[in-house]
Amino acid sequence: MKRGNCKRRYSGGVLLLALLSGCAGVQEAGDTRPVNLSGFSASFQQGYTEGCDSAGTRSQRRNEGRYRTEADYMRGWNDGFSACQRRR
Repeated sequence: MKRGNCKRRYSGGVLLLALLSGCAGVQEAGDTRPVNLSGFSASFQQGYTEGCDSAGTRSQRRNEGRYRTEADYMRGWNDGFSACQRRR
């Protein structure tokens, strides 16, 4: 491989990385959720947030009444707890 081709590939790779990093999600201040939940119901979102907040702590933050009666809240809480527990 010629020396000029190597430099061109390297600069192309750097450019590609710069472009892809612009696609990375930016987390807003105060948003503790590590994922975009905009397509989910409000009940799922609240459950996910509370499940995530509970992961890795001794105090569980969960509305037991909603957990037993609302399937979306329960699924969100379980998903949030699992996802955030793996990150901590």
